[in-house]
Amino acid sequence: MGTRTVLQQSDITRALTRIAHEILEANSGASDLVVLGIPTRGVVLADRLGAVLESIEPETFGPASERVGRLDVTMHRDDLGRGLGRTPQRTVIPAGGIDGKVVVLVDDVLFSGRTIRAALDAIQNIGRPRAVRLAVLVDRGHRELPIRADHVGKNLPTALAERISLHLAETDGVDEVVIEGGVA
Repeated sequence: MGTRTVLQQSDITRALTRIAHEILEANSGASDLVVLGIPTRGVVLADRLGAVLESIEPETFGPASERVGRLDVTMHRDDLGRGLGRTPQRTVIPAGGIDGKVVVLVDDVLFSGRTIRAALDAIQNIGRPRAVRLAVLVDRGHRELPIRADHVGKNLPTALAERISLHLAETDGVDEVVIEGGVA
C-alpha cells in the first residue's frame, strides 16, 4: 500500500492546454461552446479550461465568465438511496443557455461512468444542446456504462483497489494527481 504522484502542476496545465486545443479543433472554433464543470473539482477544471479557451480564441469564446458554468448531478445519481451522495450544489448555466450549443462537460476522473450518466440526465432537464462532449483530466478505466471521454488529459489504468485523487491549488493548496492504495 502506498501513494505515488503521477501528475504534477506542469502536467495538469499541459493537459488542459492540449484539451482546449482539441476542443477547438473538433468544434471548428469556440463560437457555440458552453463549458460545464461537475462539482467539485470538475468545476475548478472547467474554470481553468475556460480561461485557456479564452486566451486562445478571445474573439470567439469571449470572457470565460460568460461561457463557463457548473452542473450539479446529485439528484440524478443512481446511488442516492445508498447514502453515497453529497449535498446538492447550485447549478449555474451561462446566460446564453445551452439550447443549440455544444456543451463540454468537464470532470476530474472518469471511472464507472455513472456520474456522467447523471450529468446527461441533468442536462436533459435544462435544455437541448446541439451536442455534448466530455473532457476529463484522468480516465482510469473500469467502466460500468458505455461512456467514453472525447478529450482525456491522461489515461491511467488502475487496479480496482487503487484510488485516484486529484488535488488542485484552489481546493487543496497543490496541483497533483496521486494514486493511493493497491498492492505495494
